[in-house]
Amino acid sequence: MSKIKETSTNYANKQALADECLEVYTANIIGGQWALVICSWLMNGKLRFGELKKHLPNITERMLTLQLRKLEAAKIVKRTVYAEVPPRVEYELTEIGLELRPIINALESWGVKHKNLLGE
Repeated sequence: MSKIKETSTNYANKQALADECLEVYTANIIGGQWALVICSWLMNGKLRFGELKKHLPNITERMLTLQLRKLEAAKIVKRTVYAEVPPRVEYELTEIGLELRPIINALESWGVKHKNLLGE
């Protein structure tokens, strides 16, 4: 997963749009192929890395790690490390992350309607 150079015009445009439009700001946080899916699974409660990986068999471990770090940095996901051997790490949605529940449910409902419209 590559980052956009902070000196690029693309980065400046994305930043300006996100500053002006809170919908774009939100989409930048939870957008992408994996973030919403990860949040969807975590809506059901805490999961360990391996459990998340089982729910998302097509994601690489590296991508899952990157997405979890991104969501953790955005305060959407909380990571808890337990001092055990081997170490146990659990991921869960934060309070603000749990507020995504109605949004994710609405997106799912819209997706069903749209797929039916297209006849898929």
